[in-house]
Amino acid sequence: MPEIDLLHEQAHLAAARTALARMRERTEAIEVNAADPIAAAYLARTLYYRAAALADDPGTALFFGRLDTADADRWYIGRRHVSDEAGDPMVIDWRAAVSTAFYRATRSEPMGITLRRRFGIAGGEITAYEDEHLTDAAEPESRSAILAAEIERPRVGPMRDIVSTIQPEQDEIVRADADTTVCVQGAPGTGKTAVGLHRAAWLLYAHRDRLARQGVLVIGPNRAFLDHIGAVLPALGEVRVGHTTIADLVASRPARATEAPRVAALKGDARLAEVLRRAVWAAVATPSQALVVPRGARRWRVPAYDVADVMDELRSRGARFHAARAMFPQRLAHHVLLAMERAGESPDDRVHDSVARNPAVKSYVAAHWPTLDPAKVLHRLLSDPEALSAAADGVLSVDEQRMLLWDKPPRTAGSAKWTTADLVLVDELTDLLDRTPSLGHVILDEAQDLSPMQLRAVGRRASTGSLTVLGDIAQGTTPWATASWADALTHLGKPDSHVEVLARGFRVPASVITYAARLLPLIAPGLAAPESVRDNPGRLSEHAATAAEISDRLVALVHAAVQAPGSVGVIAPDADIDRLSTALSGAGIEHGVLGSDHGDVEHQVDIVPATIAKGLEFDRVIVVEPAAIAAAEPDERTGLRRLYVVLTRAVSELDILHSGPLPSALGG
Repeated sequence: MPEIDLLHEQAHLAAARTALARMRERTEAIEVNAADPIAAAYLARTLYYRAAALADDPGTALFFGRLDTADADRWYIGRRHVSDEAGDPMVIDWRAAVSTAFYRATRSEPMGITLRRRFGIAGGEITAYEDEHLTDAAEPESRSAILAAEIERPRVGPMRDIVSTIQPEQDEIVRADADTTVCVQGAPGTGKTAVGLHRAAWLLYAHRDRLARQGVLVIGPNRAFLDHIGAVLPALGEVRVGHTTIADLVASRPARATEAPRVAALKGDARLAEVLRRAVWAAVATPSQALVVPRGARRWRVPAYDVADVMDELRSRGARFHAARAMFPQRLAHHVLLAMERAGESPDDRVHDSVARNPAVKSYVAAHWPTLDPAKVLHRLLSDPEALSAAADGVLSVDEQRMLLWDKPPRTAGSAKWTTADLVLVDELTDLLDRTPSLGHVILDEAQDLSPMQLRAVGRRASTGSLTVLGDIAQGTTPWATASWADALTHLGKPDSHVEVLARGFRVPASVITYAARLLPLIAPGLAAPESVRDNPGRLSEHAATAAEISDRLVALVHAAVQAPGSVGVIAPDADIDRLSTALSGAGIEHGVLGSDHGDVEHQVDIVPATIAKGLEFDRVIVVEPAAIAAAEPDERTGLRRLYVVLTRAVSELDILHSGPLPSALGG
């Protein structure tokens, strides 16, 4: 590595940083002068986001690679576009078409590239580089040491972007067409979450106008997960992407109650969609009397059978309940005008509108087609056995209907204590009444854990857009976890979508994934074990102790773990979290507790309840009482799936601390 080349690259980085600062200063200096206050506010907001996207992170380099082409062009590949004062590019955005070759070019298919250079970065500065001559057949093939070091680099804090380490199979998913829904089955450590986030960034780059207007949303399993991934998109210059959990997505009101898992599972069953549909449309009353509309000295009559035909036609249109109701008076007015024409009159559009607004028409519509409140509809179903029976006949068994009914029904919907599963049903009812607006793209992570009704809630947010669906069947830990991606995609409303499989593990070392894979035959028969491609096999150790010794042994293990750089996660049964946190505090070990008011992802040490560990990763993980983690779930299979999730959170080292026997599948 010639020193002069390194100095040249460092100088280019410094010049690019100066150019980026100039671009940001120019953006911030633009004055908003618009006569229209709405236009002024829109422009000011656009400039704010533009300036935020041009922020420089001193801890990272503006570019991480270079491409030299057969046409003698040279492109520096980085996190965002940077141009000099003449407008010529100094750094090319990693999402640009020309950057594709950085991720996919090979010696067999060089894609017009003669040299690919990767940069080693430390503290935001270039410290080394590594060249690959794609057209030099004499150069021996070798794995990039810089690439391997970046993948295995210790980290503390939120998830980082992976723009410098995206692999070819990941890049193909990231750059899939905007109108394509992609489902990614990814084993632990394959980077599926990062791929989904980078896909969001690429879509906003390639289809900025459309998706900025329609919106992009990331849905994760819990707040700890969202905190963990929250810095990725801003680091890529994208600050206008929403993040939410599935619970918050449907939280039209607070969830203030819990219920047995079997009841929640039944409420998440796709059959409930038909029950709710019937309950809504049952509110339309079959007319028994004609509509009579007085107008001047005349009274115009629409027979009940004509009204019934109108209702049937509106039902068959596929419109939402309230949209169809809004058309009802117009259809009735049309029949009145037909009667007028038969009587020799010549009514026009003004007469049509006047008839539709006639008090007699309004009163008739209100009596036969009422407006509905979704919470009140659900309250009646869960309170009234007859109402539920009418809606669920032939769909749910008598026992299932009994299971849904409240033991002590609240007097009103407003006084009801709703569960999370109830709010999903309220969301379904809301959509039956009034169409849910669609976003341009939705990234759904840990999708395997969603019930059919939850998947429907997500799907309607992308009814005219597309989705990136991420998950791992082996990590399904809810009683309603999906059995296949075909089922999940059907509930999402995207049954013809393609499933991509990521099987190469870049973050979980071989020793850890091999150990955890012992559970796969029991939790996901037929699913292949992931393949670790890490150079570092990692370290795995088991530590037996008595129950009285667990806290002291944990303190010792954490003391040893914090001596090296990188994050440390202590994952334990939810019931043990407070006790273990007290032990670490007593030993003077600063830490966070994820899922609590004292939890964040900025500590070197975090205690993590097993139920919220999914999607997180730490350089070193200490799993406490794995058998108790598994036993806390309602059945053995779900318990072992939870344990599989917990065991695969380690990036470098895994310590297993236990007082009781390990599960037999792990050799206990």
